[in-house]
Amino acid sequence: MRWIAVLIGSAVLVGSTLAAGQAKLDAKPDAKPSKAGAVTISLPRPMLPNSFAGWEAKESPKSIADAITADPANAAALKEYGFLNGLEVVYKRDGETLTLRALRFGDLSGAYGAYSFYRGNGWPKEDIGNGAASNHNRVMFWQGSTLIDATFQKVSPMSGSELRELAKELPTAEGTKALAPPVLSDLPQKWLDGQTTHYAIGPAGYAGSGGVLPADLVGFDRGAEAVTANYTLNSGPAVLTLIDYPTPQLAIAAENKIRDYIKAGSKAQPPFSKALTDSDLASLEVRRSGPVVALVSGDAIPDESHKLLGSVHYESEFVSIPQPTESEVSKTGKLLFGIAQLVIVGSVAALLLGFFLGGGRALYRIARGRPASSVFDAEFIRLDLRE
Repeated sequence: MRWIAVLIGSAVLVGSTLAAGQAKLDAKPDAKPSKAGAVTISLPRPMLPNSFAGWEAKESPKSIADAITADPANAAALKEYGFLNGLEVVYKRDGETLTLRALRFGDLSGAYGAYSFYRGNGWPKEDIGNGAASNHNRVMFWQGSTLIDATFQKVSPMSGSELRELAKELPTAEGTKALAPPVLSDLPQKWLDGQTTHYAIGPAGYAGSGGVLPADLVGFDRGAEAVTANYTLNSGPAVLTLIDYPTPQLAIAAENKIRDYIKAGSKAQPPFSKALTDSDLASLEVRRSGPVVALVSGDAIPDESHKLLGSVHYESEFVSIPQPTESEVSKTGKLLFGIAQLVIVGSVAALLLGFFLGGGRALYRIARGRPASSVFDAEFIRLDLRE
């Protein structure tokens, strides 16, 4: 028992030392004195590298300070998505040119929203970063909170792998900034047309990406978020609109308002959008699930539209994007798991050591004709009396 206590105490002491060391590493300042007395400053990772996959930046990068400079026509939408700044770099290689525009947002949701805003429906999907699509010589992908718009002078079979190499050098989002919009998890996957999802958190982004309802009716001023997607049903195409509200109470009020608007038909104010006008009025239907209001439109028969709408089920779960780097939670978990392993190994070693040492001593006593344990030894006092 003494051996077990000593080994367990040693294991706990080692684990505490490791935890303290890890805490010191995590809490290290950005600037610290070097051996020579100078100060070493940790600079943030650049938005775009000077070179990658053989491409070299031959011109000075062009800074993008605001949304108006980035895209004057869609500046309002970029501001809604939380645009911070950007950078444009022209790369050269073997006489060819590659132009990269990097737009940085406050979090991953903003980068994804801008990606879905600019990506056209039907663009082929590419395996780059967190998500990508291409249109001839133009490739667009998002990595963390950064959106990359790449324009090749000439696309080659290696263009995709070159951009994947670039994606590895881009900063990644962590913590709450790495959470994707939760409303995306409520989209039914059956019959969904790939690369048609558009996410909006404001009226400009919603209208610019082909929103079905009037932006004022959605209620972005009350914290609503909307996502639209196309579905291919047997009887025709359909568009599903999901609007996520902060509370179910707001969703109930919005559901009644949208239902009344649909029932008004040609008398509705503001007038129906083209998407609603081209829809089969019998197929237009509104339904609520928790804080999410769903609207189905399009040209499918009512039975199939109703079935699509019924497949929307709200689940209070966050959608996260796998992070390529190890998170702090993962590091802590590994540290605790290592301490537990050390304690278990030490305990087993102590038991085995006690078994072999104690068993060997017992065998030795039995071989000499004594009891296995010294407990049974008779104790007496010997008096050496001499005359």
